[in-house]
Amino acid sequence: MQTVETLNEGLKRAYTVTITSKDIDARVEKEVMAIAPQVRMPGFRPGKVPANLVKKMHGEALQRDALNNSIQESVQKLIADQKLRPAMQPSVELDEGFEFGKDAELKVELEVLPEIAAPSIEGLKLERLTVEVADAQIEEAAGRIATQQGALEEHGEGHKAQDGDTLVIDFVGKVDGEAFEGGSAQDIRLKLGSGQFIPGFEEQLTGVAKGEEKTIEVTFPEDYGAEHLAGKAATFDVTVKSVLDGDKPKLDDEFAKSLGLEGLDQLKDLLKGQIEQEHNGLTRTYMKRKLLDQLAASHDFDVPPSMVEAEFQQIWAQLQHEASHEEDPEAALKEMEAEKEDYRAIAVRRVRLGLLLSEIGQANGVTVSDQEMNRLIMQAAQQYGPQDRERFVQYVRQDPMAAAQLRAPLYEDKVVDFLFDKAEVTDRAVSREELEAAIEADDSDLKPHVHGPDCGHDHHDHDHAEKPKAKKAAPKKAAAPAEEAPVAEPKAEEAAEAAPAKPKKAAPKKAAEGEAVAEKKPAAKKAPAKKAEAKAE
Repeated sequence: MQTVETLNEGLKRAYTVTITSKDIDARVEKEVMAIAPQVRMPGFRPGKVPANLVKKMHGEALQRDALNNSIQESVQKLIADQKLRPAMQPSVELDEGFEFGKDAELKVELEVLPEIAAPSIEGLKLERLTVEVADAQIEEAAGRIATQQGALEEHGEGHKAQDGDTLVIDFVGKVDGEAFEGGSAQDIRLKLGSGQFIPGFEEQLTGVAKGEEKTIEVTFPEDYGAEHLAGKAATFDVTVKSVLDGDKPKLDDEFAKSLGLEGLDQLKDLLKGQIEQEHNGLTRTYMKRKLLDQLAASHDFDVPPSMVEAEFQQIWAQLQHEASHEEDPEAALKEMEAEKEDYRAIAVRRVRLGLLLSEIGQANGVTVSDQEMNRLIMQAAQQYGPQDRERFVQYVRQDPMAAAQLRAPLYEDKVVDFLFDKAEVTDRAVSREELEAAIEADDSDLKPHVHGPDCGHDHHDHDHAEKPKAKKAAPKKAAAPAEEAPVAEPKAEEAAEAAPAKPKKAAPKKAAEGEAVAEKKPAAKKAPAKKAEAKAE
């Protein structure tokens, strides 16, 4: 293999690589000898078919394979010999005039990662905004659960039901004095004013009290879903069993036990822990943004244009998607166009920070252990059905790209945690509202993708978890919180064959009770030559 550098400008490199016909022919002969023992041909004993006949039978296929393998190995050797760190998949093109029996000349173009001086991590200062969990927050959270579960306090004796109250009722529906199928139910909950039942039903129950029996008269709508009832007059004999206060959830030990807990205190302890986790997540988001601000301010270096373009295209595609759901999509798109360069600057910053975090992690021995990786794989496999989980696990273990993409978010978190430990951190107590406002006001939500060890990814295929939003605000607020970790997905064409598809969850069916009443509402991937197969044909 002969190599000539034809371009060395900034981060761009180009080479001409010549693979001699002798090398290609030698590879073909080697493959012939390897497969000859397995070839079967009439008139010859197994394994005794002459090499020249094997070559005649399979020559074209062997030549194509030999050429492609030679190209792949040559590109990998070029990268190793020149000590290159490709930023993206190299572009490899076979000379149009190539014919078998002649030397193969390749044009290899790529961008390399920049040489980053030892990142400065001294002198980092961060403020940690902390939020105490108030009793009122716990009560509110418990109340939401109770309301969702239908656990409401009962009004006192004699209370007259009004809008907002929830009735527990039995009813029997009749048409022409005869009960009809599907028109009877027991222990049905009906919130007055909700419009849940056909017109006129709820209104006639306003003012009823617990224990009261009442017959109401209604007419089914002409467009009612059940044709045999549409437009018909009907009566309903209603028994009011309870009148519940829709604004007062029932919070007691009995309710907590209905959830499988020991009592209300245990429920509150669990809710307190959940709220603390939410607060800690918000605190981390704020600290991470401030950390990235300091790193960005103290480091500046050129970044590969192809990586920036790939990042920008992802931002832009998401913005277009968001804009399409605005009240005035055309206006939103027009505003985006006016701020296009601002979004491109965001892409530059994201790429630079990603490379910087990777460099910091590698320089300081930050790694993801095998145990941690196994846990990531098993967690990700849970999104598939039992019959597909093993296929997914094998896919990730065998594909360095898929493994690197799965590893990336955890690697990033570990680098950030390392920097948190190195920083001088001061604490300040704030309210949750103040913390959320501080995050919203922070313009530095420019999420990097960490290009960690063995990342081995094709950046065109990244699907970062961050999602810029096409809001009518300053462009820098377009991105989602910096705490969201980037998740790069396997290439579509590879994943379609190797990984199982996600199963869709069926929507739960609604109960039919009372139906008649209710309204029907890694290492760099091998680079195949663009034209090798076409010419080989």
